Amino acid sequence: MGRQSPRGSGYGGYLVSDRPFGDFELDARADWPADTGIMLRRRPDTWEGIQVLFDYRQSGSIGGFYGNGIGAFHVVPFAIDAKRDEEGRVIGLKLDDPATSVEPFTPAKREPLSAACTFEEFEAIWRWEDWNHFSIRCVGDCPTVTVRINGLLVAELDLARLKAENFDPQVIMSTLGTQGHIAFEDPTTTLASGRLAGPQMPHADGATCRSESCPEPPEDNSGRAGHVVASRHACVKHVE
Repeated sequence: MGRQSPRGSGYGGYLVSDRPFGDFELDARADWPADTGIMLRRRPDTWEGIQVLFDYRQSGSIGGFYGNGIGAFHVVPFAIDAKRDEEGRVIGLKLDDPATSVEPFTPAKREPLSAACTFEEFEAIWRWEDWNHFSIRCVGDCPTVTVRINGLLVAELDLARLKAENFDPQVIMSTLGTQGHIAFEDPTTTLASGRLAGPQMPHADGATCRSESCPEPPEDNSGRAGHVVASRHACVKHVE
């Protein structure tokens, strides 16, 4: 994956697919901890795209959406924080506490979603310290993006109907087009350490390939081809 420039800047890098995709489904498995995301319909040489958030930081979200360079919309089903034991070790996830939140969750962040689960439903299916199955479906010229985790529909966003400040659906057509690259965001940034500090994540100094130190992904008996990027396994297929 390489390293950020400059090192420790806190700005994540991206591993970008060689080819563009139009309508597709993407399966991925993510590890802990990470402040990361998967970019959809990304431009090959710029940062514009639709980001599906895998943000494990305080006040972060898993399965929500962010508009990179296309209005900066932030649409999420809920906000999370780390659940810790008496010694401060992270032992799971919990709802973000509004009293201590660094970015308070409001109903306005959930309302644009055409479908969404509750945190309690998400918590029931989330496999702590284990691999989780993500299915991301992106279909349409101005696409509808659906995120399922371990079979649960976590969030769905229809960009053609999204009403958000500084967002125009035509931007999707003029800027991103009907096809784009898929990109995996660098999961190791100084931003992550500032919002999820503790014994399991004492610091982060930029994007370095963690493949040698990461555990091997679980055996996949599906027969589908895939690849590992910073302990994440992904498979992309076209939607007819």
